[in-house]
Amino acid sequence: MIRVAVVGSGPSGCYTAQSLVQQDPDVVVDVLDRLPCPYGLVRYGVAPDHEKIKSLQNNLRTVLEHERVRFLGGVQVGPDGVPTARLRELYHAVVYCVGAATDRHLGIPGEELPGSWSATEFVSWYSAHPDAVDDGFVAGARSAVVIGVGNVAVDVTRMLARGTAELSPTDMPQAALTTLAASRVTEVSMVGRRGPSQARFTTKELRELGTLPDTEVSVDPQELALDPAYVDPSGLPAPQRRNVEVLRGWAESPARDARHRIRLRFFLRPVELLADAGRVGAVRFERTAPDGRGSVTGTGRWEDIEAQLVLRSVGYRGVPLEGLPFDPETATVPHLAGRVLRDGLVAPGEYVAGWIKRGPTGVIGTNRPCAKETVTSLLEDAAVLAGKELPGDPLAVLRADGVEPVEWSGWQSIERAEAALGASLGRGVVKLPDWESLLTAARDSALQ
Repeated sequence: MIRVAVVGSGPSGCYTAQSLVQQDPDVVVDVLDRLPCPYGLVRYGVAPDHEKIKSLQNNLRTVLEHERVRFLGGVQVGPDGVPTARLRELYHAVVYCVGAATDRHLGIPGEELPGSWSATEFVSWYSAHPDAVDDGFVAGARSAVVIGVGNVAVDVTRMLARGTAELSPTDMPQAALTTLAASRVTEVSMVGRRGPSQARFTTKELRELGTLPDTEVSVDPQELALDPAYVDPSGLPAPQRRNVEVLRGWAESPARDARHRIRLRFFLRPVELLADAGRVGAVRFERTAPDGRGSVTGTGRWEDIEAQLVLRSVGYRGVPLEGLPFDPETATVPHLAGRVLRDGLVAPGEYVAGWIKRGPTGVIGTNRPCAKETVTSLLEDAAVLAGKELPGDPLAVLRADGVEPVEWSGWQSIERAEAALGASLGRGVVKLPDWESLLTAARDSALQ
């Protein structure tokens, strides 16, 4: 029997566990997570109104309920938790699937002004991540600027324009629902530094903006025409060509009255956040132009867009995990087909999968082949790994070390508590938003 620890219970961790138990009947897997809840970004990153994508949790649940897979939540790995060296003592192999835990910064003056946030922080708040803080994202804001033109940017833009009727059936925490329902934000500008043919959103996400009730979506046709591939989209790949078609339709539509207005802007690069009464009041952009090589160059022309709320959505970034090597250039762990490399040499029994392996790229499904490659490497090493003696059941050793993991029954108790909370509010399932309520609910399982 080979014992494997998978650190992280998001898609990459679950797909790694699934591949391990499917390919080798002698493997048992413990899936560890810092949070008491599984599913990673599927629970805490997918927008609450995207029920179809969130239903992927059902597939991940099947993995975590496998007879040779055990979920151990609430286990911090690294500083103030279980050292990576200790983890290596308890398992024949450890696969780190810890994702990309922080966001990229713009690196411009004023970025730290009150009212300026990362989209990640906003998403964590309305998704009830227990580390999130409610610092009044929309308080006093009339207009918002979202910097970035990827799917996360589309998500936060959509959330700012959603009404109570659309959000109430979701699992959004009650405090976030109440706050967004009272929001006075009526205008949202989503801004990209390059052209429409280079935007990173998918057409399905983009089209959703046009289906929002009482919302007008506008695009400046002169801005779109700056992109040669917009003028003649015949050479574009199909996904980008479909995006251009959607944008063209909005650009040609007459203006109409609506409570919310979403403005899609292109060829604008943020250069400074401008203060107003001690907080952000506008974003200064420089007009850009295609440079003929797939990027853009500045033109020296400026435009200020009013905003009391600024959300940057310019990508995620991996962070170092104490005890593991880290490449600051790529923000990933150096590896060879998933095998961790220390000073260029394979580190026996240590592996990576997911964003910490390849960077924050791809969609959820991209994690499947990524996990499979890592598992193939691990199983090729299995004969050597199995020769290592372990101190016994890792769960018993962790408890002896003072760690008290949240097991699957604890997670099921959290689910019951969230269903009960929703029923008490006249809604469906409503997420518990903080550490105390989650851990209290998890402990209730031990009393039943």
